[in-house]
Amino acid sequence: MYHKPSNAFIGASWTALIIGFVSYNIGLWNAQMALNEKGYYFTILLFGLFAAISVQKSVRDRLEGIAVTNIYYGLSWACTLISILLLTIGLWNVTLTLSEKGFYAMSFLLTLFAAIAVQKNTRDVINFEKQA
Repeated sequence: MYHKPSNAFIGASWTALIIGFVSYNIGLWNAQMALNEKGYYFTILLFGLFAAISVQKSVRDRLEGIAVTNIYYGLSWACTLISILLLTIGLWNVTLTLSEKGFYAMSFLLTLFAAIAVQKNTRDVINFEKQA
């Protein structure tokens, strides 16, 4: 039996996703770094978002009895961890203040978590509507 998430949780999830994504990109836009560095950090964000959503989807599919190959499941987890590792390595080696590094790390993780919550809510609403 499926339950519809509250409108407050749906709104909070979307708000967190938008705030995290926009904040991260405003920080990149205003950063004093080369364009290729900005591209690196932007690509890591997109890679991380795709990977985190893939993890959520594959975990949920398995719980609902939908076939997910072990390769896709493992790659989803590996890519999520790799995106976090790449961000960590990049921030470790970049010449930014600690507060800037913390800003990028926190907005990145906020965006990944919010993307998972939005995906979960979207799927819950669809399943609830199918059930009703």
